[in-house]
Amino acid sequence: MQDTAAAPVQEHRFPCDNCGADFRFDPAAGLLKCDHCGNEAELGSPRARGGIKELDFKAALNARLPEAEIEETRVSSCPNCGAQVEFDPDTHAAECPFCATPVVTDTGTHRHFKPKGLLPFALNEETARDAMTNWLGRLWFAPGGLQEYARKGRRLEGIYTPYWTFDADTKSKYRGQRGTVYYETRTVMRDGKSKQVRVQKIRWTNARGKVARFFDDVLVLASKSLPKRYTDALQPWDLAALEPYSPEYLSGFRAEAYTVELDEGYQEARVHMDRVIERDVRFDIGGDRQRISDIDTVISDVTFKHILLPVWMAAYKYRGETYRFVVNGRTGKVQGERPWSAWKIAFAVVLGLIVAGAVGYFIAQNQ
Repeated sequence: MQDTAAAPVQEHRFPCDNCGADFRFDPAAGLLKCDHCGNEAELGSPRARGGIKELDFKAALNARLPEAEIEETRVSSCPNCGAQVEFDPDTHAAECPFCATPVVTDTGTHRHFKPKGLLPFALNEETARDAMTNWLGRLWFAPGGLQEYARKGRRLEGIYTPYWTFDADTKSKYRGQRGTVYYETRTVMRDGKSKQVRVQKIRWTNARGKVARFFDDVLVLASKSLPKRYTDALQPWDLAALEPYSPEYLSGFRAEAYTVELDEGYQEARVHMDRVIERDVRFDIGGDRQRISDIDTVISDVTFKHILLPVWMAAYKYRGETYRFVVNGRTGKVQGERPWSAWKIAFAVVLGLIVAGAVGYFIAQNQ
């Protein structure tokens, strides 16, 4: 992060022009809505012209980005899972939405790159809750009480989760070998008799060449608060529908501060790029088999942006255990911890033994 003068702490309030209460963003209507008096308002921030601006990666690493690209926000830090969630000035205490740990907020700030874009919530809390309870209902051996607890428990919380996206132009030279499969017929002895069999062989020839690929919006999770397998399973995200960042979309929701720094995110993006480049090289080598000796990649024009993606989240404590569930705020896709019911498993085992015993008895009686 840049070592320049401190950016002002960003706090956004959107009071209703009718009663003064806070507006919230209503995903169903795509408007700002006041829960106190029912007043509605259009989002005031104009759309950015020319799309969402990418930022230069090298300039960011060398602290040469304009100070306008940096902001500070007040955050609460969970002592259990380490999540850093932004909060408004009137928030004094809350539960961590990631692990249900009670959190006493402090006045700490998080200095970070401003978000350049976001996907607004498209599903409201009720729709997300229905998706989650339906998902729980399809899980075999899940505790029945957990589904009921989730249905009647506290509300899901809408969280804008931080991500990085990276663009890059790549050119790669490679050396390797192309394998061509062919068969030879041989005579072998089996059971005292000669028999002809086909034996697979591979003829290898040297290969070298070049491949090029432009990577657009390689997506990297910028949070460590949830297991990555959950958030990865929420994909795909419709990144083509990204909106230029506008704080009105956050009204009534919370935003998580990123805890994966830019250079760390880029290293993860490179792992993805290298896998794709290796696939391109194998395709370029062709043949039936491929061996790769060396790939030399030159990367240029690397750009990035910080974006926010919508997730409905719940962390339930049930019989001493914490279960976490996440719902894609655009599609309703659900992921989470897999709860197990010991008595349901035991019942299934006993039932299986009874059925197996009955089948065995029936077979024995008919022999």
